[in-house]
Amino acid sequence: MGKDVTDKKFSMTDRLRPLALLGAVYLGLSLLLRVVLWWQFGLNEGVAPLTLPAVLAMGIWQDALVLPFVLGPLAALLCLLPAGWAGRRWPRFALGSLLYVLLFGLMYMPFVEFFFFQEFDARFNLVAVDYLIYPHEVLVNIWESYPVGWVLLAVGAVAMLLHRLIWPAFRRAFQNGCPFKARLRFGSVWLLLAVSAVLLSGSGGRFSNRVAVELSANGLRSLVQAFCTNELSYVKYYRTMEDSQAFALMHKNFGVPQTSAVDYDLNRTVPERADGFGPMNVVVIVEESFGAGFVGAYGDNRGLTPNFDRLATESLRFGNAFATGTRTVRGLEAITLSLPPIPSESVVKRPGCEGLANWGQVMKTHGYSTSFLYGGYGYFDNMNHFYGNNGFTLSDRTEITDSRFANIWGVSDEDLLEHALDYYDGEHASGKPFFSIVMTTSNHSPYTFPKGIPGIPAEGGGRKAGVKYADYALGRFMDAAKKHAWYDNTLFVIVADHDARVYGRAQVPVEHYRIPLLFHAPARLSPKVCETAISQMDIAPTVLGLLGLGYTAPFYGQDVLHLAPGADHPILLNHNHDVALLDRGQMVVLGLNHSVDSYSYDAQQQLLAPAPPLGKLTDLATAYYQTAFELFKRHGYVLHDEKI
Repeated sequence: MGKDVTDKKFSMTDRLRPLALLGAVYLGLSLLLRVVLWWQFGLNEGVAPLTLPAVLAMGIWQDALVLPFVLGPLAALLCLLPAGWAGRRWPRFALGSLLYVLLFGLMYMPFVEFFFFQEFDARFNLVAVDYLIYPHEVLVNIWESYPVGWVLLAVGAVAMLLHRLIWPAFRRAFQNGCPFKARLRFGSVWLLLAVSAVLLSGSGGRFSNRVAVELSANGLRSLVQAFCTNELSYVKYYRTMEDSQAFALMHKNFGVPQTSAVDYDLNRTVPERADGFGPMNVVVIVEESFGAGFVGAYGDNRGLTPNFDRLATESLRFGNAFATGTRTVRGLEAITLSLPPIPSESVVKRPGCEGLANWGQVMKTHGYSTSFLYGGYGYFDNMNHFYGNNGFTLSDRTEITDSRFANIWGVSDEDLLEHALDYYDGEHASGKPFFSIVMTTSNHSPYTFPKGIPGIPAEGGGRKAGVKYADYALGRFMDAAKKHAWYDNTLFVIVADHDARVYGRAQVPVEHYRIPLLFHAPARLSPKVCETAISQMDIAPTVLGLLGLGYTAPFYGQDVLHLAPGADHPILLNHNHDVALLDRGQMVVLGLNHSVDSYSYDAQQQLLAPAPPLGKLTDLATAYYQTAFELFKRHGYVLHDEKI
């Protein structure tokens, strides 16, 4: 590393030069990252070149607020360590290693942020938090999906070059003298900067384009914010009203008599229907990342889903179906619980998710067995705990011992669905009707599949190959099911958990919440297209209405096949920390810090436009989310006979 610097003369300039150099590296890389993200994604999402200077200026401000924390470890060493400390061999080696680690980290993070933005059209958010909670699955997935090895080599080489350039100033800072009082003053100033950065962290401009907001944000700050708001209290951060008003609105909306000034019981009784099909088996197949934009029956012309398209011509297809969120647990939450997607984390993963009113509970009152089948390990996303503590029998990857193919996320969809056939044979033999939710995994990066399937590469085919394979496995399952004794008395519900990638300039990109949904029971159900808007929350009430099964439950969803004329039927959506209510071309978005945004929605053009405040709809949105949160928090989202 060259000769030691022996000059002990005090120089504050020497002492602070490493901070200035590393700060310049961080700010320069962050600026370059924003320009690349804008060029690759922002332009396509409506962030005009004239907007870029404002985005970059706001970005530099956000980066500057993060800088005291990024360089905090180095600042602490400069404050604490006396002169001459780096003159010895091992301390000098430790400092050199620290510098290399800092440079490597600063160089590596932009690549991580680029690939995250490419996948999720956003800076680090709750998805990134989940990635850190399940490191084994995620790290293997990242290694298999992205050129991690090449990135590490490139970053390592550039970091080494920068190390050689910066090391002399770095070593000099620790060898030249710096009196204790000067170091104390420096430490005090740095602490003041850090405190000021925290106080100013909420400041910043707002852009009407969501992607522009994401581009101007700082990734590390976004990650910390996601950690700190992983399980938000709705009443603390979002618009609220008096509980009495909120619950009164929901009682009126549901047609449930109110028995007290603040009646927290939203259980409503739905009578049996004489025109129902009766107690058929119900199998709900939840397809991973199977957005409507990939499906021929919903207008795509790439031919990716011939099996689903064939089934659609033989089924009741819903042409205007929506997911409630952008994660698998959001879809499962809505389908299983018929509960709004309260911000910010799904109740599936929150403490207190046990013993909730759910679709399986209702089916059990009609003599059904209930099960949840998953192609991966059910500990992921807390799925086994949630379903196991809400009355479902579990069957996951641990019980599929003879799979033909598996990757980090689970066995192939073919293996899972073949396992389901065997499982349902056993259920049928018991003489009881069965209700089962099946969650697939194959349509997910790294997009690897069994070999030998025509038109579907075993690896390297990307998202399109994932959709084609999911459709292929679904077709094989449905063809095989016809040969089983329980087929003619089974209603199959085929639905996506969410779209593959939710992106767009809008605060809530509604078009990417559209999902395929069909009910398939050829022996009982005539082919038809229903254009009434339906959410995943509405699936349970709609199936129960179709079967004619009566129940009493606090479900927020509605039977869309038997809606009263003129009845309100809002669609509820979650996007990161925002939650929204969409009804009849108007949308209200409730955000952090009690913010409210109003829009008009053109479904034909799939465009949101700012609108004047929508008072009535804002109150209704508030009531939906506030009451859902209160019921969950109070352990009140339960059936009548299980109320605490």
